[in-house]
Amino acid sequence: MGAQLPQASSDDEMMPVSDINVTPFIDVILVLLIIFMIAAPLATVDIAVDLPASTATKQPRPDKPVFITLKADRTLAVGETPISRATLASSLASVTSSDHNKRLFVRADKTVPYGDVMTLMNDIRGAGYLKIALVGLESTGAQPAAAPASGGAQ
Repeated sequence: MGAQLPQASSDDEMMPVSDINVTPFIDVILVLLIIFMIAAPLATVDIAVDLPASTATKQPRPDKPVFITLKADRTLAVGETPISRATLASSLASVTSSDHNKRLFVRADKTVPYGDVMTLMNDIRGAGYLKIALVGLESTGAQPAAAPASGGAQ
């Protein structure tokens, strides 16, 4: 779109042009359009990926697994023996014969908050045991019960 300049007056002064120059505006809009066209596909999370199936064999259960149980009342037990949190490291050392490479199985009641389970796992790691497995029930295909609406910590 061009602008037509008015004819110069006799005293050689030019009249101001009263048309709006929209060319810079159109340039900015086109640049923004290109940016959004490039960025929009990158922002999508839904990416179709055909993942391979696992061929790993089920690991055999150890002959004598070491279970650490966190009950609903926040008490601890190593195997069948109730312990206090202060004696956790010494109890684990006696049960595992100080073998820090032995895998420990943590069982926690489903009513125990996640933070308490993480605290227990941190205490186990602090005692030098890095191989920790979480124990749960095998699913029968039924949907889990809905969580209460309050959602507050106990």
